[in-house]
Amino acid sequence: MARRGREHGRWRHLVGAATLVASLTAPLAAMAGDSAVVFTYHRFGDGRHPSTNTTLAQLDAHLGEIERAGLVALPLERIVTALRQHDNLPDRAIALTIDDAFASVYRNAWPRLRKAGVPATLFVATDAIDQRRPDYMSWTQIREMAAGGVTIGVQSASHPHLARLSAAEVRDEFARSNRRIREELGFTPTLLAYPFGEYGTREKRLAREAGYVAAFGQHSGVAHGDEDLYGLPRFAMNEAFGSIDRFRLAANALPLYLDRLRPAETVLDAAGNPPTVGFRLDGSSGPLTALNCYASNRKGAVPLRHLGPREVEVPLSAPFPPPRGRVNCTMPAGEGRWRWFGLQFVISP
Repeated sequence: MARRGREHGRWRHLVGAATLVASLTAPLAAMAGDSAVVFTYHRFGDGRHPSTNTTLAQLDAHLGEIERAGLVALPLERIVTALRQHDNLPDRAIALTIDDAFASVYRNAWPRLRKAGVPATLFVATDAIDQRRPDYMSWTQIREMAAGGVTIGVQSASHPHLARLSAAEVRDEFARSNRRIREELGFTPTLLAYPFGEYGTREKRLAREAGYVAAFGQHSGVAHGDEDLYGLPRFAMNEAFGSIDRFRLAANALPLYLDRLRPAETVLDAAGNPPTVGFRLDGSSGPLTALNCYASNRKGAVPLRHLGPREVEVPLSAPFPPPRGRVNCTMPAGEGRWRWFGLQFVISP
């Protein structure tokens, strides 16, 4: 794997330090590139669920920032096509995605997105729609959004923890959700969002077998052309981590290019927890001394172990508690921008 690429409060350090580190790297030229930042949301204006809710003031600020800062909001399928074909994307290309198809998406977000002319992708967990759960959209509403230009992807049928299922059960989840989208909307979806952002090597293989052309997690990072298309990152937005400063920081992020990433498996059993995380930085990313990595189960940066001129190990002394653990690595890129890479691990119960 070449150049492969929700942090927990680290962004506050980055915002405060950004103006101090621009001299570490050469100034960035206005450029096209092979990368894009993808955001994910869930609920909007529903304060009952702050961990998955974005306030309407936050959403309005995000949409205003897109226009004010000249961010290039693109349909997700266009970004995926560019990544697959190694085509250039405009600098500061972004995409907005929404998981689960909650009712507040149609009620509160869709009118704002439509007015702003910002494209979006809706990942649907189909069982909840079929069961007409009161907190979810209807197929009629989903069809209306699709007709209005919203891309429809899937998030499986029942939204389970995929790593806890057998391979046959995962295949059934994908097949049932694909069938329901086809029956209701007339096409077979090609984009997948893993429920809870959880996946391992098996889930990626099964997603490819199911016919998806790309699949997304919920780990922070920048999607780029040399990355695994079945483990693409997204910056998650919610009340605690949805400020305009964090949105702006993420929207301006650049890839941290690396290879020789280990471990390959992100579903961890007791023997593999904590994992031995290591990688080699591509020479274009910047000096190894400017790299900082953080783990969700400890405070502050992890002291790195340098294995060579461009190779590093992130030693983790304590196991991640279930259900998930994260490692995020960042590096200043000049002009107040940061290179960013993240991993999410699924902890077997």
